[in-house]
Amino acid sequence: MSAQKADDLILVLDAGTTSTRAIAFSLSGEIVASAGRAITQHYPQPGWVEHDAGEIWRASRDCLIEVTDRIGAPRIAAIGITNQRETVVLWDRTTGEPLAPAIVWQDRRTADACAALKTAGYEAMVQARTGLLLDPYFSGTKLRWALDNWPDVAEAERDGRLLAGTVESWLIWKLSAGARHITDATNASRTLLAGLDTTAWDDDLLALFGVPIGILPEIVDCAGALATTALLGGQTPITGSAGDQQAAAIGQACLSPGQLKATYGTGCFLLAHAGAVPPQSTHRLLSTVAWRLDGVAAYALEGAIFTAGAAVQWLRDGLGIIANSAETEALARSVPDSGGVVFVPALAGMGAPHWQPQARGLLTGLTAGVSKAHIARATLEAMGQQTADLVEALAADGVPAAKLRVDGGMVANDWLCQDLADSLGLEVARPRVIETTALGAAMLAGVGAGLFADLAEAASAMAAPDRSFVPMIDDAERAGRRARWARAVRQVLTQ
Repeated sequence: MSAQKADDLILVLDAGTTSTRAIAFSLSGEIVASAGRAITQHYPQPGWVEHDAGEIWRASRDCLIEVTDRIGAPRIAAIGITNQRETVVLWDRTTGEPLAPAIVWQDRRTADACAALKTAGYEAMVQARTGLLLDPYFSGTKLRWALDNWPDVAEAERDGRLLAGTVESWLIWKLSAGARHITDATNASRTLLAGLDTTAWDDDLLALFGVPIGILPEIVDCAGALATTALLGGQTPITGSAGDQQAAAIGQACLSPGQLKATYGTGCFLLAHAGAVPPQSTHRLLSTVAWRLDGVAAYALEGAIFTAGAAVQWLRDGLGIIANSAETEALARSVPDSGGVVFVPALAGMGAPHWQPQARGLLTGLTAGVSKAHIARATLEAMGQQTADLVEALAADGVPAAKLRVDGGMVANDWLCQDLADSLGLEVARPRVIETTALGAAMLAGVGAGLFADLAEAASAMAAPDRSFVPMIDDAERAGRRARWARAVRQVLTQ
């Protein structure tokens, strides 16, 4: 480790789907201070999800200032950024203001456009070039839709005023006062517009989706001298950036091929480190950039589950059967099983390995004896079953799992972690700091600022385990649960 002051801190901006947070980490991985703000979710039509990019910026700015006021700007050695991926922001380079709502990764408005491209036979080419599938989840079709449907966006493009990017690109542009329009390679790899092997914008893909290259940011490494900001006084370097799931994998020290993690937040995302060669899944998983350092990329296989914590939020806000998410653990423990209830939480379509954007959720097995405790337990059990679908697909792609590292807000629930182990038949390891998304961004920023020689040194200093959960049910019970889940999923897919 290079020379450092005892008071060096790394400040991370974690711009998530439902909240934005600033977290200050010590170089040993301890959280020193944090601040958060909720982000408003807008649902203007069924299947549409939008954010106010101005709100994201203001919330992010306020969180950074609040934490800095608490710890003191001189203590900040570097800033790292991590973000909700695939969400598209469109803004005016002259005014610095958003031109339209941000289209969120969960948004389904381009499902028909994706279906048309599949019917036309483009999915094989797109997957070969990008590692992704044709799904409205990704950014490319969102950009084209915005250009076609929002006159202010189209006019700004014609006038040369339009800039576009994912959330980290927007935030870095604002933090640098418009000096830097960049995106890191992990976020670029989620757009459908960048080559997986080249980590550069691909002319054929830009033409296919009708996205002009002039509106897009420069693709850069995940660590290094990315930008500076005067927001906190002086010039504070921004030295780390990665999409939230890649950052979580780094924070979980998934630095060698075969190591994998799952993050349970609004959705659930499983990443398995796949090495230095872009992998190609034959079981409808995604290939993606894990990180890029010094121009060299590492790769991962990923499975995306669109609804995880959002299902618990639905129990609270949609059904009103719980007052807060923490109640689900006590409810799940209060009954010996789900009472035959199976919940397939396809509230925003189904992700990997099914990729059915039009799928709708299903509660099955209801009887007069079913209580809210059974429904809460079935909701948590769905997390394990959805994860098992991904682990089985990974194994079929030649990446068998020996252990699953978990993080995200949901894994504070001990019952859920134990059920994950039971559902998968694997050890489930939970880290000491479950904010591993922010921790991974801090590790990247530490490397980019020269505080650590590489990610391995950063992980050794900052990442530490908490506890492990091992399977407690036998193979027969596990197989029975998997069979009931598979029947319910077939019902969803044939609706």
